Amino acid sequence: MKHALLLSLALACGQQAKSGGEKPAQGWATLSAQQLESMHVAVAPVEEREVGGELQTSGRIAFDDLRVAHVFSPVTGRISSIRAQPGDKVQKGAPLAGLLSPDLGSALADVRKAEADVIAADHELQRQTELVAVHAGAQRDLEQAEDTQRKARAELDRARQRTHMLSRDPGTQEFILRSPIKGEVIARNVNPGAEVQGQYSGGTSPELFTVGSLDQVWAFADVFEIDLPQVKEGARVSVSVVAYPDRKFEGRIDWIAGALDPATRTAKVRATLDNRDHALRPEMYATVAIAVPRARALAIPREAVLRLGDQLVVIAQVGRDESGMTRFARRVVKVDESVTGDFVPVISGLQAGDTVVVRGGLLLSGMI
Repeated sequence: MKHALLLSLALACGQQAKSGGEKPAQGWATLSAQQLESMHVAVAPVEEREVGGELQTSGRIAFDDLRVAHVFSPVTGRISSIRAQPGDKVQKGAPLAGLLSPDLGSALADVRKAEADVIAADHELQRQTELVAVHAGAQRDLEQAEDTQRKARAELDRARQRTHMLSRDPGTQEFILRSPIKGEVIARNVNPGAEVQGQYSGGTSPELFTVGSLDQVWAFADVFEIDLPQVKEGARVSVSVVAYPDRKFEGRIDWIAGALDPATRTAKVRATLDNRDHALRPEMYATVAIAVPRARALAIPREAVLRLGDQLVVIAQVGRDESGMTRFARRVVKVDESVTGDFVPVISGLQAGDTVVVRGGLLLSGMI
């Protein structure tokens, strides 16, 4: 049956060529009503429609910057204990690891030296005060003793503050690395016995722990320069990821970058998503649909557009021949593929009132 259909189509096309009728440069095919029915060909008019309403682009999931902490060691030392594991829920200030650190020992020694200097400065001030009281000392020496005492006390305060910052227990030389925020231990990058370079020593300290909260995450999307005027803060977004193809994560845009990426000519936009079930994970790739205003434009059904090589084409109905058979021709078109929905705006290649094939176009294309 299929071979007979193709043979009759070829004969119809050959008869049309012999008739001397005007033939488009890309060729045509003519089909009878019976052939159209058997091939289930359906057509639709080219007309103005409401298009848009949604802009679809690529993106990724990221931590909320205010809900994640990358923990480094401020001191140089050797890891003596691991206090938290990935997946643990920790409070702010909870211990993550212990380090035996010479930096902490040095800080404790500075405190003891500063305390001794304060005692010596107090004694000298008391002595100079007594000497001046009995007119046996110079006022200048008394003022110098006062200055020395103030400097000694200031140095003691500095040493104590540094020690308090390094250790809550001045009686031990083990530095406890603590979580700066409440959250979950996402990653641990250190093992017991490892030597760690501290930031206070001017070295490059590796990230030891990542602590974050996944109850709320960010979705970043890339918007092309031409689409940027349509995107507004507060616009609704719908995010999908390959891990959950049947699920949509809803949010709203709360930030639009003030500059474009010079390499991709896109601007970053960000939406905050509720993630209390921790389904979304940072660095997941995502498809982001952004709500944009709808507009009227000359449009055709999306299924009417065929991609042949590097061209977009449609199969247009171009009238009937003398025998009443319907004639179809292939036309190269340009459409705005960035617009989502059932209809795409036509940029060139078609006019209002034209008719295009929306079903059976691929088979017809092979016949033209």
